[in-house]
Order: sequence, then C-alpha cells, then structure tokens
Amino acid sequence: MGYGLFTFFQNPPRTLDFSKTKTISINDNGSIFTTVTSAKTIADMLQEKKIVLDDHDMIIPDKNTLIYPGINIQIARAIKVRIFADEEIREIFTLTKTVESAIIDSRITLGEDDLVAPTMSTLLKNDLKISITRVEIKEEILPKPIDFKTISEEDASLGWRIKKTKQKGIKGIKEINYRVVTHDNKEISRKILEENVVQEPTPEIIMQGTYMKLGKAGRGDASYYASGWGEMNASRTIPRGGFAKVTNLDNGKSTIVKINDFGPQSPQRIIDLSYASFSKIGDLGQGILHNVKVEQVLN
Repeated sequence: MGYGLFTFFQNPPRTLDFSKTKTISINDNGSIFTTVTSAKTIADMLQEKKIVLDDHDMIIPDKNTLIYPGINIQIARAIKVRIFADEEIREIFTLTKTVESAIIDSRITLGEDDLVAPTMSTLLKNDLKISITRVEIKEEILPKPIDFKTISEEDASLGWRIKKTKQKGIKGIKEINYRVVTHDNKEISRKILEENVVQEPTPEIIMQGTYMKLGKAGRGDASYYASGWGEMNASRTIPRGGFAKVTNLDNGKSTIVKINDFGPQSPQRIIDLSYASFSKIGDLGQGILHNVKVEQVLN
C-alpha cells in the first residue's frame, strides 16, 4: 500500500501442520501481543479472538492466509477525519498518522500560501477536524482620479459679481499598485506598494471680476446685530436688495454686503452689519466701529 506500516512476510514452510495449536504475534495498531490459536486461517483467528475489523482497516497477511507458528499479523486501524476545504466537508478514513499525510491521502492539493489548522505535523485522532484556508496573494493595479486645483484670477474689465471660467479643470489619473491578500476569496488586507501618476491634473482657472462702480459715500459708526431671519445688513440710505462697500478706515479692511433691512435707528450709526460681515472688517469685541465709510455699489 506504500504506507510503510508493515514488514515483509515470507511464505510458510510446506511441511507445517496448520491444524495444530500455534503461537502467533499480533500487532494491532501498535499494541503488540502474542497469543495461541488453533484457527486455520487469519479470518478464523479474528472470529476466535473476537477481533473486529472495520471496512477501512487493513490487515496483513490477507484474511484468507493460513496460520503457521510464529506468524506475525499486523493490523492498521483507519482513522476518520473531516477536512473542510473549498466550501466542502470531506470525510475520509486514512491509515496515515499526521495531518499532512491525511491531506495527501485525500488528494487535496495545497497552494504555497494556504493555511492548515491544526498544523501539518499534528497527529491524527478520530473525528479530527482539519481546516484548509485558501490563501491568494496577488498584485492589483487600479486607477484613481486626482482632483484638480482651482485658481482664481482677477479681471478688472469684468463686474465684481461676474465669474468666468478661463480654463476648465480636468482630473488627473494615477495608478495604485496594491498587494491584496484573500482568504477563501474574501479580502483580508490591501497594502499600497506604489503609486504612479499617468496623467497630471489640469487646474481650473476662474476669472473674478473686480470692476465696481461706486455711488455716494457716507461716514460714521457701524454696529452689528443678530436677526431671526439670518444674515441681515441694514441701511437707511441704500435700498433693500442693493449692495454696499463697507470699509474700516482704521485698518483698511473692506467687505461687500447686501442690504436687506432698514436701520440703524441711531443717527450716529450709518449701517448695521451681521456678525459675519462685521467680523470681516473688525473685532466683534469692539461692539461698534467708529470710523467706517459706506459706499453704494451701483453695478
């Protein structure tokens, strides 16, 4: 059978009387003992000694062999193991001794990186569960877009509320080389090995108009206030829906605001700003800016 379990048996001498009582040696799966029998054949001896063999067990010599004095009978007991591999459960009976030998006996082919539990050198026992995890390690190259940058350029020939696209942005492309590990076709890990840019992104260029036609101007104080209707900016001289350029003359900062409320009530204050608008030209902690210029925007 090629298992290396048994020794070579010679034919018995022709002159032996097989009907007499004989002393024989039995090696039952590693348990060695001698016994006396008057059985004619090995099959008769097994029945006499109440030695039961399962279908997958092996005995040498064959059961039909005549028994002669000193014969050495060897019995190998098959072990039942269950092998879980490739989404299948294989139940096998094997005469081998280790997990590695049982896998070979089952004719299951292992890949170089496959995982086996318990370990290959583990000794077999009945109903042992052997689990084989198919491991695949491969490289995978995938494209990934690269976002383009947006560049803003000023154009004094355009009105301040006009934006034009001078150059349309185009995303670039880079290739990412991954090392991918899967266990039974389920991805376990993904590691980037390298990245290569195959196409640089083209930036998008936006022209922002800066031309502003200004009307009458006034100077005075600017305050801020909160409103339940959102961002509110109030003026008594610029109609609602119009725009105003508000400049803090103390620091030179300015902002453009949309007028959507009427006020302020105090004559010293020429404009009320929202929190956001006020913070662009001054510190909210000041409460009031005393040196502010307000100009109506006409375009």
